[in-house]
Amino acid sequence: MSRYIINGGQSLSGEVSIRGAKNAGYKQIIASLLSDKPSHINNIPQISDVKITQSIAESLGSQITRTGEHSLTIHTPKFTSSTVPHGTGEKSRTSFIFAAPLLSRTGMATIPTPGGDKLGARPLDRLFDCFSTMGINTELKDDLMIFKTDGIKATHYVFNKPSHTVTEVVVMTAALATGQSIFENTALEPEIDDLISMLNSMGAKIQRSSQNPKTIIVDGVPSLSGTSHQVISDRNEAITFACAALATKGSVNILRTDPKIIKTFLDTVEKMGAQIDRGSDEVAVSWVKQLKAVDIETGPEPGFMTDWQAIFSVLLTQAIGVSSIIEKVYPSRFQHLQYLEKMGVKTVLFNPKIADPSAYYEFNPDTDKPEYLHGVRIYGPVKLKPSQFSISDLRAGACITLAALTAEGESIIDNVEFIERGYEKLAERLCSLGANIKYIKT
Repeated sequence: MSRYIINGGQSLSGEVSIRGAKNAGYKQIIASLLSDKPSHINNIPQISDVKITQSIAESLGSQITRTGEHSLTIHTPKFTSSTVPHGTGEKSRTSFIFAAPLLSRTGMATIPTPGGDKLGARPLDRLFDCFSTMGINTELKDDLMIFKTDGIKATHYVFNKPSHTVTEVVVMTAALATGQSIFENTALEPEIDDLISMLNSMGAKIQRSSQNPKTIIVDGVPSLSGTSHQVISDRNEAITFACAALATKGSVNILRTDPKIIKTFLDTVEKMGAQIDRGSDEVAVSWVKQLKAVDIETGPEPGFMTDWQAIFSVLLTQAIGVSSIIEKVYPSRFQHLQYLEKMGVKTVLFNPKIADPSAYYEFNPDTDKPEYLHGVRIYGPVKLKPSQFSISDLRAGACITLAALTAEGESIIDNVEFIERGYEKLAERLCSLGANIKYIKT
């Protein structure tokens, strides 16, 4: 069990460089397995999710060499297994992505059901349904997903709701199918476009429709080559450092990130009263006056990203007035509130009055439960009280780290290995901005 001991109350200021995106890097490792030729990927973050993905890939036959602090070469001349191991497979919430290269090259894949964050059921029925139109059979047996195909077929499929990771999996799977596949109502996240860029550099023929970017057209090719690709910067990291600066009444210059990929967040905090100075590959975020309350709804790109809402909640505790967050992407994603309430934050959960919930929410209605509430009001500003915590997921861990930096006095956070799933050297980089964090690693 690893621990942060945080003495909060200091304003954070300075500059920080953003690492490669967690939600792009490990998926691009998997995408490289579509080819039997070596690929070189740069700007890979050193986080546990990447290490888990690397371990799974090696168990399937990949040869992976670290060629720099943030660079890997992946070569998978042939698969030695089509089964993702239980141990590492269950730790990864997206091990099902391995289905794409395994099906394309072996015709079968056996994968444990997803683990990872406690977010409620993931909409894998959208993947299974699309797979069925591509000639892929899905069998759910105990805690396994078993996929088989006699040959992947091109398809024309319309998603009832966009799904980030499912979009990536079906695009990867269609890359080596015979014929043209058309996917409508796909997700628009920049990490998907970064994946498409990588696949095209490997010889794939994938494009978004010029008339409707939610439509992706994939012309299947017989094989893919290797490539050299640099991973897009991490949006979650960028807004974490921005919120840390604003919550502590500081200022941060965020380097190596395109402000356009966090436009919705920047527009929101600017509306609250923050000062934003945008460059081409950097952005400065500064507290210049008391922030005002704001109401947000999470949603797919170009909406307010669901991964941001827990971290953003800390900022709302320091804003004047009553703010609200409506979580539209997952049926249950307010686990962090219990920690904020322990620090003195007043929150009130509620269910918004929605005429047609099935159309309004992005999650499947059958994953909802009567006890789930999808909105929260956060009352601010509040002087946060230091406390001791034991965390159990990534976003809640990052949320409480920022809250502890905002509170005056000593807070202790245990199980910070959950934070390491998504952030590289977070404590060290926050300390470079003036934070007082003692990291005890076990």
